[in-house]
Amino acid sequence: MHRVWKKMNRKGFTGLEAAIVLIAFVTVAAVFSYVMLGAGFYTAQKGKQSVDMGVKQASSSIELDGQYIYLKAGQTGSNGNVTEIYFYVTLSAGGTPVDLNKTVLAIRYKNYYKQIPYGTNTTDGTKLWDYVGLIHTDGSKYDNLVEKNEKYKIIINMTAIKEKYSPEITSLPETNDYLTIELKPSIGAPLIINKQIPPSLQAVTWI
Repeated sequence: MHRVWKKMNRKGFTGLEAAIVLIAFVTVAAVFSYVMLGAGFYTAQKGKQSVDMGVKQASSSIELDGQYIYLKAGQTGSNGNVTEIYFYVTLSAGGTPVDLNKTVLAIRYKNYYKQIPYGTNTTDGTKLWDYVGLIHTDGSKYDNLVEKNEKYKIIINMTAIKEKYSPEITSLPETNDYLTIELKPSIGAPLIINKQIPPSLQAVTWI
């Protein structure tokens, strides 16, 4: 009788052990699944953020309003040169607002290339380039943000850049020169303008 009880007790104990082990496996599997799901959600979220940032970096938020840029000539005719350049920009379709105070202007002509962050002035306070808000449809005041339904005029003072900021630049843009202008926002692709100055300049010439 004692031997039979020992056998039954051993069988019952073995069954209890199996149940405990099974419960342990289920618990570990549940915890592991929760951890893996959490990691998956985190990875998916980071991946979405990376994609969103990549789209913002690759897409342009500002575009040229119209197709022309305007050249003010210090000297007109076939030997003319350019003292000021201006053009108009607006927000591209679906673009996020652009803070003009955080943009960098780059200009290239002849063998010269210059990058100028906004707010870079000469020692006497002359602005190398600036912006002016032009159109508001809701009657609100202008700020530094290019937003929907707004147009801004970008003005580049070539005389100040040459004479007061970059002594290595010895000449202004002249007739037949190729001109590249980049307006680089803090986020998003730059607005790039490639033009050739015509063989003759008027007081104001658009190209």
